[in-house]
Amino acid sequence: MNKTYFVLCLVITSFFSLNAQQKQEIRGIILDEFNEPIPFVAVGIVEKYIGSASTEDGEFSFFITENELQDSLSISSLGYDPFKIKVADFLKLEKKAIVLKETVTELNEVKLLVPNNYVVTALKKLKENTISTTHQLEFLFRTAVTEGDKAKLLVENYIKVRDRGPAYYFGDVQVAESRKSADYRIWKPKHNWHQINVVAHVNPIRPNDSGHARNIKKFIWKKIGDSSYEGEDVVILEGQNPKKKWERIKLFIGVDSFKIYRIERGSSLFVYKKYKNGKLVLNYYKHDWHLSKDRIPKEYWNTPVINSHFKGEAFLYNVITNKKDIKVVPYGINVDAHLIDLPYNPSFWDNLSLPPDTKFYKSIREGLEAAYGVPLEKQYELVNKK
Repeated sequence: MNKTYFVLCLVITSFFSLNAQQKQEIRGIILDEFNEPIPFVAVGIVEKYIGSASTEDGEFSFFITENELQDSLSISSLGYDPFKIKVADFLKLEKKAIVLKETVTELNEVKLLVPNNYVVTALKKLKENTISTTHQLEFLFRTAVTEGDKAKLLVENYIKVRDRGPAYYFGDVQVAESRKSADYRIWKPKHNWHQINVVAHVNPIRPNDSGHARNIKKFIWKKIGDSSYEGEDVVILEGQNPKKKWERIKLFIGVDSFKIYRIERGSSLFVYKKYKNGKLVLNYYKHDWHLSKDRIPKEYWNTPVINSHFKGEAFLYNVITNKKDIKVVPYGINVDAHLIDLPYNPSFWDNLSLPPDTKFYKSIREGLEAAYGVPLEKQYELVNKK
């Protein structure tokens, strides 16, 4: 009798312990004082590195457990006052919206350095201002392709990267999970590299393929605006390559810390946020471009291929700094994203808190489903390796 009672208590205790760890999705939207969505905002529990970035439509989502209910949800964005709210209090809100107040910034021009000095100093302090010891980053990376304004392909990969921060080149890369839609493209080019390479290759503060940092210090820099980040004044600089008139770069640099919070280069965007130790880590990346005619074979010039549009995004999901827990098995870096040969794992994707669908990705989903007459989830089952 006593043994039966003991076993029953053990089962009940285990049940409640497991139940307490069950994941709960936290979803919301970030708005400004005019009720407009704010994109690419860092949202999360900084101390535990739980969180994500808001989408271009201002929405966010990620998982928590009951252990996080009493923690603070921190929201940080360039140009706005930082905001905190207890997770439990946020979940009680009838409308899951957070309104940020714009920071009024007016830098004293007399106290500012020459623009080029900010760039030079920021580059010198990269190792100091970012996570520069060996660590593991985990991204959701996805690419959507349209031809003639019609959705033709969607690829999603969960990627692990062994990194040392933007002062160094990417280390080992592992495409750990993958899924793709049916491929409805007219022209199906095959690259000898994965599109995650673009994240490193077009970042002007990372070393290039030869291992040397790009010489943006020789750009012609000028101040074009003011901003702020978590109470620090930020100077916005624009640099132009003196040898390539078309190449311009914008850097958002902290006036006191010389931290680079944001980079804009052509159609590419890099947004950094503070890790729990105050050092920066890449939180969001986007590229968005139309394929130029000179890259398309002539036989496709009179087809919708001529209006091909590529859009890629990377959302940071996890940072692992304990070297004992870092595990990256190189795979996929030299394979086009849509050719990754991994088994489709529905349970992984069902348990991953994907970013809320933006208007763009809703149109991609609807277009792919209309083209085939098959739901996207069914396409994943049919197209991907079992």
